[in-house]
Amino acid sequence: MPNREPLQSSQEALETSREFAENFAKIAAQSQELVTAFLQSQKPTHIDPDPAIVARTFMELMNRMMADPARIVEAQAALWKSYMDLWQNAARRASGEDVAPLAVPDATDKRFKSEEWSQNQIFDYIKQSYLLTADWIQNTIADVDGLDAPTRKKVDFYTRLYIDAMSPSNFFWSNPDVLKKTMETKGKNLVQGLDNMLEDLKRTHGTLSPKMTDENAFEIGRNIAVTPGKVIYQNDLMQLLQYEPTTEEVYKRPLLITPPWINKYYILDLKPENSFIKWCVDQGYTVFVISWVNPDERHVDKTFESYMSEGILAALDAIEQSTGEREVTAIGYCIGGTLMAATLAYLAAVGEERIKAATFFAAQLDFEDAGDLMVFTDEEHIQLVESKMKAGYLEGKEMANTFNLLRSNDLIWSFVVNNYLLGKTPFPFDLLYWNSDATNMPHKMHSFYLRNMYQKNLLRQPGALTLGGQPIDLSKIKTPVFIQASKEDHIAPFRSVFKNIKLFGGPAELMLAGSGHIAGVINHPEAMKYQYWTNTKKKDYASAEEWFEGAAEHPGSWWPYWDKWLAKKSGPKVPARDPAKGKLKPIEDAPGSYVKVKAKHYAELDE
Repeated sequence: MPNREPLQSSQEALETSREFAENFAKIAAQSQELVTAFLQSQKPTHIDPDPAIVARTFMELMNRMMADPARIVEAQAALWKSYMDLWQNAARRASGEDVAPLAVPDATDKRFKSEEWSQNQIFDYIKQSYLLTADWIQNTIADVDGLDAPTRKKVDFYTRLYIDAMSPSNFFWSNPDVLKKTMETKGKNLVQGLDNMLEDLKRTHGTLSPKMTDENAFEIGRNIAVTPGKVIYQNDLMQLLQYEPTTEEVYKRPLLITPPWINKYYILDLKPENSFIKWCVDQGYTVFVISWVNPDERHVDKTFESYMSEGILAALDAIEQSTGEREVTAIGYCIGGTLMAATLAYLAAVGEERIKAATFFAAQLDFEDAGDLMVFTDEEHIQLVESKMKAGYLEGKEMANTFNLLRSNDLIWSFVVNNYLLGKTPFPFDLLYWNSDATNMPHKMHSFYLRNMYQKNLLRQPGALTLGGQPIDLSKIKTPVFIQASKEDHIAPFRSVFKNIKLFGGPAELMLAGSGHIAGVINHPEAMKYQYWTNTKKKDYASAEEWFEGAAEHPGSWWPYWDKWLAKKSGPKVPARDPAKGKLKPIEDAPGSYVKVKAKHYAELDE
């Protein structure tokens, strides 16, 4: 019987070659369509001046480096020695010797988690070469003398962005997972990846922004933001939500939550199993939440003071009308916490004590050590932001892009690899759906916030700001406060939030949670994740580091610890309050209509 294996093998190879050829022909056609779509989406008269800011920053760096050429030569010699050591190690490993790596990625670095990055000598060499070079660049820049603090911060930030972008994991030929996928699918992953890229380009009218999640998997009010409640009040700037009780009795003092308006409130109510709002309701609190409007041209005159008067103060009045309770407890999250502190100072100035206890989630009041966001708050960048607000508001995509840059590996490059190189569809993830649900910023409010908080740092200075005709002095606030910070927060760093305890005139307790700006706050007790630190010693700590050294670590969620603090300040128990039976007639069911409005830019693209 004749042997047919060679013939079959040849046919299989021919079929494989044909599939590769067809797919790469599709890639060529898609690439042309991609370039055409990109060019058609661009406005030829628009020039973004941001690259000029980056160029001037690095020009200053080069001038300082050239002032000490000996140090440059020394640094170059150190780099070449590292390369030689790496080459020798590679040769020793090739001969069968067991050699310890010269450079190892951080344990949290997801870019090199594939076994191929360590087991395959070629990819291990590429990985180590990249890590050595990245460390060398950062260390060399850190040693440059003569840079002022703002320029050094900019240089460090832009350098990290460049290093992240140049990672071998971001490129087809140097990513083993992508090469493996390409061989397995005969190039179909690249075809699908270009389809994904073209779809993103069309969806955003020329702004290449990879999808982070399957946006069709979620719907506000259907499978996220589903805690039952009513909208009991609304104005041009916000809707006030009151949630249905789940206990027969509740604390007398209602709890008002003021979320950030940079994002939408439902980060606190994603799903029942991780909803902070539902958990608070289940503990016996009458929970009210401000749901901010997604601004457009109708809100161009809204100011930071508007968010106080039409936001928190209007909510306090509505709560009193609905429940008869003038005294409440309150939470402010992120910029909502900044506003809450300013409002407390305003109330103190006018002699009102309506908020009897205040909690701050990841909120900054002293912006001296405000982290990487400081890179975007010098006068040049603020003028750049203002140039993009010709319609009277900053499009939500601009803020989203800025926050994504702060964690570019996790929020940009991981999706470039997943969507465009591997050709995969993003996994449905409620947190990333929320992160992509952008909000616009009114011009006057946003400029005021950037200039007076980040740039001039006026909130910490008694009387430097005036709101509602009253000088704002945080030291006049006697209200007990609970301050939450997160250990790995890149938006409101622990070192910055720590300073809050020194600004208030009343008792202040600081608690440090594990994880970052979101997961450090949203950590349901049933998840049994992370940890938190407390330090109740009566001592005036000079720094966040000193406070942490004396702190006690506790496993799991900090929510029950905070609940014990707030319960003591929430008054006695009273019969539960049904929002449908309050003195204010409900307008609609929670989550309301304001939260469902997309940022104008993306809403137009979906039409």
